[in-house]
Amino acid sequence: MRVYVPLTLPGLARAHEAGELGPAPLLAYAVTPALREWYVSDNLEELEYAALTRAAQASLRLLALTPAPGAPPRRVVYVPELPDGAAAADPDRGLDPAAVGEVRVGAAVPLRLAAAVHVDADDAAADVAAAVAALGAADAGGALDEDARFTVDGAEDHELLWYGVQEIGNLVG
Repeated sequence: MRVYVPLTLPGLARAHEAGELGPAPLLAYAVTPALREWYVSDNLEELEYAALTRAAQASLRLLALTPAPGAPPRRVVYVPELPDGAAAADPDRGLDPAAVGEVRVGAAVPLRLAAAVHVDADDAAADVAAAVAALGAADAGGALDEDARFTVDGAEDHELLWYGVQEIGNLVG
């Protein structure tokens, strides 16, 4: 089972140093029945991209919740291949639109299980920083916050770059 774990660069650095991502439970995103229904597709590649996008949105929220002065504002998604059953959706949140594709990983994840790491390019930093700053206003909703929502959505205009697990040291170093 492929899962998409939202992180920040400092979080990835801590995981790299420890050799694993943890402690459990870990919030992640995956191709779940709810995601399939929400996205309305049978194409696995499209569904995995939707799960990656959900994780990137969660990474943006992590950046807002855990500011790291001096760290570049870049969304990070760690993508391990886990055994079936290692992650499960919360049945109590299954109908919550904010939780589509959300799963919990029940144990720490060794970095050697990574299929890839996705990270914003350097040129996304200004848009990601602006999105982090606008997130609270965008979440408040209402017609007055359309500019904030537009700013947050602007971060999604940047595709995350793919990195192999052997490149993590260069990303966080």
